[in-house]
Amino acid sequence: MARELTEATKAVVRATAPALAAHGTDITAAMYVLLFRNDEVRNFFNQSNQGEGGRQTKALANAILAYAQNIDNLGVLGSAVERIAQKHVGLHIQPQHYPHVAKALLAAIKQILGDAATDEVITAWGEAFWFLADILIGREKQVYDELIAAEGGWVGWRRFRVETKRRESDIITSFVLKPEDGGPVVEHRPGQYLTFRFVVPDAGEHRRNYSISSASNGRHYRISVKREPSGLISNYLHDNVSEGDILDVAPPTGDFFLKEDTQRPVILLSGGVGLTPMISMLETIAGRTNAGTVHYIHGTQDGKVHAMSEHVRKLTFGRDGLKTAIFYQTPHADDHKGTHYDHEGFVTIEWLAENTPLTEADIYLCGPKPFLAAFVNGLTNAGVKADRIHYEFFGPAEDLAA
Repeated sequence: MARELTEATKAVVRATAPALAAHGTDITAAMYVLLFRNDEVRNFFNQSNQGEGGRQTKALANAILAYAQNIDNLGVLGSAVERIAQKHVGLHIQPQHYPHVAKALLAAIKQILGDAATDEVITAWGEAFWFLADILIGREKQVYDELIAAEGGWVGWRRFRVETKRRESDIITSFVLKPEDGGPVVEHRPGQYLTFRFVVPDAGEHRRNYSISSASNGRHYRISVKREPSGLISNYLHDNVSEGDILDVAPPTGDFFLKEDTQRPVILLSGGVGLTPMISMLETIAGRTNAGTVHYIHGTQDGKVHAMSEHVRKLTFGRDGLKTAIFYQTPHADDHKGTHYDHEGFVTIEWLAENTPLTEADIYLCGPKPFLAAFVNGLTNAGVKADRIHYEFFGPAEDLAA
């Protein structure tokens, strides 16, 4: 258990919060430069999110600032701590990696704040860092232990064979993955993701997270990956990974998943490739004897990029409680309303309010930043309680602020 922070340390951390607000991204950018001198640590990070102004740089700066501003009430950071711990387990981060981060962070604070970073400030932030690190290390150990104890569970990297590669649309391809050792796989919560380790010729080692797009079955997982125009790994998967190939996979993690105990209606709302965790949720719900009331609502550009549409129709066919609504922004001539899609244009809060039990439901969202920015804020403004809005977004949550 982490020792309590001293009042003197809290006072120093509070006093430095304005400096962090002003120079946070400079500090984290400098920290990553120092941290990435260690190749082992560098490989944990998605380099496309790094650099000055990068998503990870901004996310860490915001996290450090939130820590400083809530140093007297750290309970409000519980969900953020859980999200970080889940991500760390997927990446297989261990206690021995934390000193590298501590050293780089404190050196960056000293570098950017200069004379203002007195010995007292550095000492206080060192204590504050290790207080939080001990909480994370403890929670990560719990998750590691649970994964080891579970049937089909593992930690670290396990070799999976690509059993099936299926083109779902012009830009999305699915990969069904089975363990090379022939053993079972641990059950995932619908909405969670897998972490992968890739070694790409001439590009080195890279790690990525991809949402699982299937319900738990104990035998295999499925991921459905969008080809990003400048995405190193998404293009590698689409162009170079074939059926029979082996991939290194960490166990399922993530704090975004379908709640099991809710008696409320469920709305699954997605945009673009954000449908992947929603398919996992929909498959799970469809497999239940009593599915309850579920609205699956998806928006995308047109039929050419709409993935897994036939699969969704089969899952919901003849199930009165499972309702679907598909929105195409700009349908093509061969996209037929009533067959391929239901509505032209965008999903709106107004449409949801008129056609779903909006304020009584648990709402799960996943999609690109503009999609989530509109709905996370719009749902709140429409009177949906915050604890009923659940979303997955691979980037700084602050990017969704109005």
